[in-house]
Amino acid sequence: MRVPSLTLAAAGAALLAPAALPVPATAVPPRERPAATDEGRVTAAELLARTDTCAQVSRGRYRTDADTAATVPVCGTREAVFWKADLDIDCDGRPTARCNRRTDPLFAPATAFQQSDGRHLNAERLPYIVVPGPSRRWNQRAHGVRGGSVAAVVYRDRVRYAVVGDTGPRDLIGEASYATARSLGIPPDPRSGGAPSGVTYIVFRHSRVTPIEDHAAAVAEGRRLAGRFITAAVADLPWRAVLGHPIPR
Repeated sequence: MRVPSLTLAAAGAALLAPAALPVPATAVPPRERPAATDEGRVTAAELLARTDTCAQVSRGRYRTDADTAATVPVCGTREAVFWKADLDIDCDGRPTARCNRRTDPLFAPATAFQQSDGRHLNAERLPYIVVPGPSRRWNQRAHGVRGGSVAAVVYRDRVRYAVVGDTGPRDLIGEASYATARSLGIPPDPRSGGAPSGVTYIVFRHSRVTPIEDHAAAVAEGRRLAGRFITAAVADLPWRAVLGHPIPR
């Protein structure tokens, strides 16, 4: 954590102070980020700036809901794929007090990927995201995305780390577990919750957490990969120029 440097004037004043009357040292308050805005050292602003330009890797675009137009592309770099969409609540998997047939009319007792003990994921407790099922539009496996892949989810000034835990319809995008929504400050109720827009999903290519339910491991790996994603921005500039994409200034 950096501490602001003394100005030359302040330094000179300190040198001129009488030796018999030493000036008591005063602690300089450190520069801190707002509390509880992220789970790591990379900020939401840094990740949003890194994903500001889209090099589309999907052959087409996705709808965020069944009754909306297909406007969301999947974008990519050498380190990650990402998209910007809404957040619908996924309460599927193991039945819990907040995720069950009574609380969620679309509840399914299974997830595409399972825990190390063979049980389906717990959407109420485990932060995970949902990716579209593989299709000609986009086959996530060809881009290094699979069950247990590590993801950073950004909403407003918050960054949360999760894993790829479920798959959804092949033409829809923008969904995450009850636990993910709650950690981002998004209403998690499967009937009335979610966010209509403004959520960025970043999945780090060829990453994987084993076992998939180890959230602490997902956070640790997410922090490391998010840092690499940010520092790789400069290295990506020549590639952007070759691909005909604008170079950020």
